[in-house]
Amino acid sequence: MTSRIVILAVVARPLYLVILLASVWVLLRGHDEPGGGFIGGLMAVSATILWAVAHGTAAARARLPLGDALWPAVIGLLLAALSGVPGLLGGGAYLTHLWWTLALGPAELKLSTVLLFDIGVYLAVWGALAGYALALLAVDERDQPGGAP
Repeated sequence: MTSRIVILAVVARPLYLVILLASVWVLLRGHDEPGGGFIGGLMAVSATILWAVAHGTAAARARLPLGDALWPAVIGLLLAALSGVPGLLGGGAYLTHLWWTLALGPAELKLSTVLLFDIGVYLAVWGALAGYALALLAVDERDQPGGAP
């Protein structure tokens, strides 16, 4: 059993949520302004690493979408690749992006294939880099006295 710092475990709970919420904000901000999927995905990876250091790699892996790092990466790559198809079907080049506005009473919601692309990049970065980081941290856990075999 590896020893954990209690204060880190306690502080990690609210920080994990705050970092993930901030990453989603950066993701959603990016389809109209600089930011987006890559930076948001890196922020989500940092939340996963924080959880892994505080609670172990198995607990951090369980908090990933679909409980594993592979599936967010695969789904993200598919979403990013598919985001270019509507432009192609509309007579433009692949990755020609389209925009729509959805009226919600007094407010408007901007939708686009760019947002779909950013969500794909977000998931791909989170899945791929979190999987890599968790694999490295798991090696360190096994090297600790009493660590998993």
